[in-house]
Amino acid sequence: MTRVLIVEDDPTTSAALAGIVRRQQWEAQTREDLASAWEALRTASFDILVLDLSLPDGEGTDLLQKLRRSPAGELPEAKTPVLVVSARSQLRSRLTALDLGADGYVIKPVHLEEVAAVMRALLRRRTTLSAGQISYRDLVLDPNNRFVQRAGTPIELTEQEFAVLLALLEDQPRTLSRADIQARSGNRVGDGSAVEVHVHHLRKKLGDNVIQTVRGVGYRIAADDGA
Repeated sequence: MTRVLIVEDDPTTSAALAGIVRRQQWEAQTREDLASAWEALRTASFDILVLDLSLPDGEGTDLLQKLRRSPAGELPEAKTPVLVVSARSQLRSRLTALDLGADGYVIKPVHLEEVAAVMRALLRRRTTLSAGQISYRDLVLDPNNRFVQRAGTPIELTEQEFAVLLALLEDQPRTLSRADIQARSGNRVGDGSAVEVHVHHLRKKLGDNVIQTVRGVGYRIAADDGA
């Protein structure tokens, strides 16, 4: 069973997050501070960590740094995906958390279904990372090493472009809306207008026959026949 650790000191928010986790048929454990959260991470393995930034005994980013910098073997699962759920909406706060190793960022007040969608996306990404490379035609994407090549030629992508391409490849041949792509990337790619810009840049780098626009819906990876 998928196990989720929620680190949140507000009882109402903690209960709401735990409720949406259990609606996915997952197990939810809650902690109110950094000390008890670290102890939980030391003694058990979790599939997702949902982390507030403002906690009674310090900053959530302190726990995030400690988790990502822990020596091999110290924790059951040091690479646990981390979803930050915070009232801090400033760009600097979001970028700092992501740079320190967060995999997604949702701003309070939260829409619970959005939180659930981002968690599902992080779980899919974790499965993809375990599985290794994704191939499509002559395109190869390696999520572990953040590497993309086409016809043997490496292609440089920004972090946001890589996240958009990964989301589309993971869900091919499904059509994803801009909101879907945002959720599947852990909200790393910006708003809907930013997604459109990233797709435009991807087409310039990969060619026009990889990503299709489905009018009024979103984007998808083109069928193998190029249709």
